[in-house]
Amino acid sequence: MPNAKNAEMKLPSLDELFSSQEERDDAKLKRIYEIPLEEIDPFPDHPFKVRDDEDMMNLVESVRANGVLTPATVRKKEDGRYELLSGHRRFRACQLAGIGALRCEVVDMDRDEATIFMVESNFQRTTILPSEKAFAYKMRLDAMKRQGQRTDLTSRPVGEKLSVEKVSAETMDSARQVHRYIRLTELLPEILDMVDEGQVAMRPAVELSYIPKLQQGLIWESMDIEGCTPSYAQAIRMRRLSESNKLTSEAIDAIMMEEKPNQKERIVLRGERFSRLFPPDLPLSKREDYVAAAMEHYAKFRERQKTRNDAR
Repeated sequence: MPNAKNAEMKLPSLDELFSSQEERDDAKLKRIYEIPLEEIDPFPDHPFKVRDDEDMMNLVESVRANGVLTPATVRKKEDGRYELLSGHRRFRACQLAGIGALRCEVVDMDRDEATIFMVESNFQRTTILPSEKAFAYKMRLDAMKRQGQRTDLTSRPVGEKLSVEKVSAETMDSARQVHRYIRLTELLPEILDMVDEGQVAMRPAVELSYIPKLQQGLIWESMDIEGCTPSYAQAIRMRRLSESNKLTSEAIDAIMMEEKPNQKERIVLRGERFSRLFPPDLPLSKREDYVAAAMEHYAKFRERQKTRNDAR
């Protein structure tokens, strides 16, 4: 009868018999591959913007001179192609530099693991726009929800669910602020762009996010025409009017035309009398410059008239 102790003995594998310890340790290291760009797909709905700005041009020059120093991270898809998890700027720099392959680490992750990894790795950027945070937080929490965590974030202003607190603990934002960012994903893209540009503050933007998109469009048109943005109090009033089905174009204009304490006096030109004087292809955003140039031209004309009259 075999000894019980001997029965539990584990025989060495062929790899252990015919490879050195150094080779076995090396096999555990991450492998870096040169993967052709045409075999790599961007992460679906990647929330972080990749711009061809000055920073990108500097990165392109660095890649041309030194190559990609920090490998990107990809995962292999079922169709044999690769999905980019981190390194979208490096990928774009290689495209602009005329380099046909990207140094990558290949990881084995499912969709939700990949989403969480993508968000975490991109949060290491020095500058992140509100819209980027908004969609990144939403993608991460959706992934956590599919993994079984609670992420009901749309029911109340302050998110105190476990998943929100977990994200908050891993970032510089409080749980309340994480929820506010996620609300921004409900904004009309034009208004969200204004948030990114610093024209609309966070708290008014969050209030506007509760208003249906059709009415948000009317608010955006009013902001564009009047050249102003709503205060926090004004945004709250518009939200309440919307909830009671009373937010009409007239109500929006009346609120937006109110003079705020920190708002300089402005002249509003309305009606056919003025609109017909503008070139038909002149954007609304350029009308102020057009009026200023016309007034300067008229002022010079009057000065010349005065000079002639004085000379008589």
